Amino acid sequence: MTDPLPTGATIGILGGGQLGRMLSVAAARLGLRTHIYEPGANPPAADVAHAVTTADYTDTDALRAFAQSVDLVTYEFENIPTAALDTVEAIVPIHPNRRALGTSQDRLTEKTFLQELGLTVAPFADVTDAAALEAAIAQIGTPAILKTRRFGYDGKGQARLTSPDDAASALDSLAGAPAVLEGFVSFTAEISVIAARNPQGDIACYDPGENVHRDGILHTTTVPANIPARLRTDAVLLAARILNALDYVGVMGVELFVTPQGLIVNEIAPRVHNSGHWTQNGCTVDQFEQHIRAIAGWPLGDGSRHTDITMENLIGDDMDRVPDLAKDPKCALHLYGKADTKPGRKMGHVNRVTG
Repeated sequence: MTDPLPTGATIGILGGGQLGRMLSVAAARLGLRTHIYEPGANPPAADVAHAVTTADYTDTDALRAFAQSVDLVTYEFENIPTAALDTVEAIVPIHPNRRALGTSQDRLTEKTFLQELGLTVAPFADVTDAAALEAAIAQIGTPAILKTRRFGYDGKGQARLTSPDDAASALDSLAGAPAVLEGFVSFTAEISVIAARNPQGDIACYDPGENVHRDGILHTTTVPANIPARLRTDAVLLAARILNALDYVGVMGVELFVTPQGLIVNEIAPRVHNSGHWTQNGCTVDQFEQHIRAIAGWPLGDGSRHTDITMENLIGDDMDRVPDLAKDPKCALHLYGKADTKPGRKMGHVNRVTG
């Protein structure tokens, strides 16, 4: 794509969850329409999108009709079947590109790519069976984490090994899925950088946020992160290096461990990211608008932070706190419109002004 999308154009979004919802809102502010493709009925994004297709990712006819109705396609999550992407891309461009998606969909591919880029990652080894796991433990040691190569998120698809005796149960818990053993990283903080790149090669990065997890799910992101200024600079430069290497277009989340030896890349996410929700109330142009600007070929917005924010995910019964949070003048609520409250389900988030 060489020309910026004009107002009135339509962006297709694969996935209709909360990220698709917030992307749709951002697109509407810029005079652009969105068309959601989602297998599940009544997704959160349906409330705010111009059009919705409810069909499975194996429905080739529905995918073709969807692709023919939009000017370009993006996605709100990584685990979209390759065949579905092939069908869509034959008709309309997909941003971010397939290389970025393919790299992030497989933990082994991702870590190999990052390592070849000269970046530091946790020690890792490919695990295909019990013998490979035994060899990986001998190489990496314990404690370690066994993770599925694909389809893991929010703490799912992984098992912790505190000693070699845990190998069999860890392997069984992954039900034979191809896996990667990762060495345990002793870190002082986990941070993430939300970075954007447009087709012209311009890059804009947001301040690193400091993340705290509970039960494998992001609990809070605080900005500014409590790290030295030099590490903030290093993190931003590192993220830009990844974007350029992938010829990336869109917003990416880059998760990093802060260690005494420097920054270690945990993982990359080729999409808008939970740890970037703070930008909605901390910046003039948030990550969702930045993503729309990037894929539409528009100039990138200013990513500088004007307000200190702590973002907190509202998970499950946290929704009971909404009436009190709504009374707090320093809190901005962002609720996802999900009908069913379930344990471990992200129902919304709150951005609390701290400075």
